[in-house]
Amino acid sequence: MRAVDLHTHSTASDGTYSPTELIDYAHEKNLAAIALTDHDTTKGLEEAIKAGEKYDDLEVIPGIEFSTEYQGKDVHIVGLYMNYTNPVIKKKLQEFVDSRVARNRKMCALLTEHGIPMDFDALQACYPDSVITRAHYAAYMLEHGLVSSRQEVFDRYIGDDCPCFVAREKITPVKALEMIKEAGGLSILAHPILYGMSDERLRTLVKELKDNGLVGIEAIYSMYTASDERYIREIAEDFDLCISGGSDFHGDNKDEIDLSVGRGNLFVPEEVLNNLKKKR
Repeated sequence: MRAVDLHTHSTASDGTYSPTELIDYAHEKNLAAIALTDHDTTKGLEEAIKAGEKYDDLEVIPGIEFSTEYQGKDVHIVGLYMNYTNPVIKKKLQEFVDSRVARNRKMCALLTEHGIPMDFDALQACYPDSVITRAHYAAYMLEHGLVSSRQEVFDRYIGDDCPCFVAREKITPVKALEMIKEAGGLSILAHPILYGMSDERLRTLVKELKDNGLVGIEAIYSMYTASDERYIREIAEDFDLCISGGSDFHGDNKDEIDLSVGRGNLFVPEEVLNNLKKKR
């Protein structure tokens, strides 16, 4: 059985492979299917779908990863099989982009005040096809000799508790589910282990999301231990959810994680995707 990868990123958000390069790499890896799930944007999907047309043995799934907030915690919702041409969704996603631009202008102003001269327009010009994230700040500051390391960027300037950080506008997980449903997609709770929730709190979240249309939960993931995977599979069974899985590949921005295999021992069987398709 061949593998699939249902959680990946491109230069349309904070990955370092263009959508075309990502699809070509997926074919090189002999994947049966790949989902492009960039952060809060569908901008790279048209290119990815087009790139996949030359491969008869590779399914390219249009997706997204929404950044949401739940009781003060970052919670990510992946959408698969998104109708990215839906005008309502395109309008709402543009509102996200506009909000990010306002936030990034504030962060650039704060960095300049703290001795790191940053101009948002210059930053955007370096990554013209991307939704600017903190990974782009780190790359830009390193390339222009403004810091000595990527770690310094986050430790001193734009980490969550640092003086130049500005929180971005977020939606609730339920709102993300509504948008994914409106676009004809399947909603997946991404990497729940990473949220550091107690069992009771996680199950409360999963129940609320299930009641609002959640279809699956990411049980196979690059950063999971074997016990993590068993635990999430148990939750999936308890709430009658499908299993999903992916590497969360970002290219050089997470160079320890490779497409399809994660840190070397990841395998998401094609059966996982087949079970999700039954829910469409």
